[in-house]
Amino acid sequence: MYLSRFNEFDATGGPIAKEFVPKLTVMRKNLSSKLGVVIPDINVTYVRQVIATIVFLKGVGGILFVFGSTLGAYLLLLHLALTTPILYDFYNYKPNKPQYSLLLNDFIQSTALFGALLFFIGMKNSIPRKQFRKKTPKTKTT
Repeated sequence: MYLSRFNEFDATGGPIAKEFVPKLTVMRKNLSSKLGVVIPDINVTYVRQVIATIVFLKGVGGILFVFGSTLGAYLLLLHLALTTPILYDFYNYKPNKPQYSLLLNDFIQSTALFGALLFFIGMKNSIPRKQFRKKTPKTKTT
């Protein structure tokens, strides 16, 4: 399933671009109306670069994280911070719609993963890298 995401990436961004662009447009309009600032539209040419960045963050971050790297955890944190509010936009649906519960479930799951990554980084930073052993003095036998 995950390999198909990489294989279907083409000049237009693949099937994920078809899902990502409308959600990004809705989010841009919502932020523009709430903040009172005009947020420029992301051009179609940049969508492919955004999708490639998302794939890179998830792929490289996942591989590095498997090997225990905090850099991988930071890359995955960045991935989740960028994609979670856009892809899982439960706030655009009424609670009685079926999409609401599905998107809310995925949003909460991504938020839990974000917290787990923060916990991993905190635990990794709390452990000292090298622990020095105190030398025990040798007893003299005479």
